[in-house]
Amino acid sequence: MADPVRILLQTTIPYTEDDWHIGRFSRLRDHLAGLPGVEVTARNREAPPGQTDPVLGALDASDFDEMWLFAVDVGDGLNADECAAIGRFRKRGGGLMVTRDHMDLGSSVCTLGGVGDAHYFHSKNPDPDTSRQVRDDQATRDIDWPNYHSGANGDFQPVSVVGERHPVLEGVTRLPAHPHEGAVGAPAKHPSAHVIATGVSRTTGRPFNLAVAFEADEEGGRAIAESTFHHFADYNLDPAMGAPSFVSEAPGDGFRRDPAALAETHRYFGNLARWLAGS
Repeated sequence: MADPVRILLQTTIPYTEDDWHIGRFSRLRDHLAGLPGVEVTARNREAPPGQTDPVLGALDASDFDEMWLFAVDVGDGLNADECAAIGRFRKRGGGLMVTRDHMDLGSSVCTLGGVGDAHYFHSKNPDPDTSRQVRDDQATRDIDWPNYHSGANGDFQPVSVVGERHPVLEGVTRLPAHPHEGAVGAPAKHPSAHVIATGVSRTTGRPFNLAVAFEADEEGGRAIAESTFHHFADYNLDPAMGAPSFVSEAPGDGFRRDPAALAETHRYFGNLARWLAGS
């Protein structure tokens, strides 16, 4: 019998009830755990900012095959030892999915080599295209760029494929929407990185990148940089599951009205799991 694919779902913050703790990604966890031959561990960090988390700091020595990192911190979610261990994990062939959100939310991933370079923030590693250093979503005034408005939480957005359809997008034409997504791009210094999917702002009509794929090469295993963790959060799949109190935008009901769109998002989750595992 083949060994299972072991996936770690990991946030960059200790458990905080009124925040994006790992329990707010339970639909993703349960879907992945229901796939044949997959084992899932879901956890928050267990060390205060600045101190080394026991799992993240030894990730390269673990038996995990993939880590899906939800960067929900305000810039202090990873330290140098953790970043080094994550780098060694990918170097040994581990699969990595790294996602964040608007403005500077999750900006600790900038300190990750490789995949971190694909994430653009407001105060760190800004988008090299200066024309994109402007507000997109205009409704939530306390959130500055990058903040691409793809729709309401609970609704879905159309996905445009860039180049040849990537395996993670097989059967996928729609993904969860969010009022203010972050920014990702393919950094020139990483030849294997390429944009695989784009969305369109419902405010400006401007296209923006949703996902960047890093193919396996001498830098390490396969990886994905994602524009927002809201593509995976319970609240975006079903707003009735609730969100932290600081979420102020009115939700939509697109997935409730169109279950086929939700099935495509579940397909995306499975595609990611298989591709990051090397299959």
